Amino acid sequence: MSKLTSRDNSTAKAAPAKTTTSQQRTFLDQIEVTPGSVVTTGHKASTTNANKASTGNTGKRNNTGTTDMNAFNIERAGYLQLKYAVIIDATVEKLTNIPLLETIDKWWGTKYCLGGNTENCIDCSAFTQVVMRDVFNTTLPRTAQEQYDNSEKIELADLQEGDLVFFHTTGRNRDITHVGVYLLNNKFVHAATSGGVMISDLNEKYWQPRFRGAGRVVK
Repeated sequence: MSKLTSRDNSTAKAAPAKTTTSQQRTFLDQIEVTPGSVVTTGHKASTTNANKASTGNTGKRNNTGTTDMNAFNIERAGYLQLKYAVIIDATVEKLTNIPLLETIDKWWGTKYCLGGNTENCIDCSAFTQVVMRDVFNTTLPRTAQEQYDNSEKIELADLQEGDLVFFHTTGRNRDITHVGVYLLNNKFVHAATSGGVMISDLNEKYWQPRFRGAGRVVK
């Protein structure tokens, strides 16, 4: 079975740091980073500088898929950008949608429960409702099947941040039973029965054969 892939042209590694000596340290918005080490601080830096470092993205999807790289200074990247660049396996400068990162981080690890729609527990379609409402100012119907039926079907290769990805995970029929929000680099965020709100890869052994299509919500 061929791997699922998109055209977001993300790279598999984070942006290379500037060459420094082993004794030199760099401070990123109050986060101390020693070259060659992993950022382990739990401090949640202010997103003020991150917003300035972005290209003015306020949660709206970039239809061209391009970013003004001259406007981005990696040394001013916020903690969430650094954190999710590692999780998504993408370069930091691609993560300019700060409201999306904040929403993911707020709900991260929230346990799954069928029919749930609170911070105590939530199901997949309620979570996509939250993300699309709070980040993309878009209203979705309640169930995964309804969200599938009401979205414009798109090719996998045309996926963009904020599109929906649909799966059939249970039962004998072919109804849509699971949904997530696409990020980039084949990654999507969703509320999974196994681990709650998390980020997964379309090519993971479990998700790849269960993938049923992608959709874009047209306002």
